[in-house]
Amino acid sequence: MRSRQLLTLLLGLAVSGTALAETVVVNDQVQVRESALQRPKRGISMSDVERQFGAPLSKHDTVGQPPITRWDYNGFCVVFEKDRVIDSVVTSG
Repeated sequence: MRSRQLLTLLLGLAVSGTALAETVVVNDQVQVRESALQRPKRGISMSDVERQFGAPLSKHDTVGQPPITRWDYNGFCVVFEKDRVIDSVVTSG
């Protein structure tokens, strides 16, 4: 269930467009700050991501149709549809 919620959130972010920002909670208030963290661009292939950013810390199982896959890196995660990036999201880890 938690995986579906995360997938729904990530897909919602993918549809909303690309932004260079991080969401941060400070004193129970959500704030947005710009992020300079280099992340994969939408549309590049899995092999290009691995070539540019190295091997991910973890690769999650593919789910759904079309197949959606998530790779976790230090500081961001990458979401693929089939073998192409649809979004990359800054994380806390």
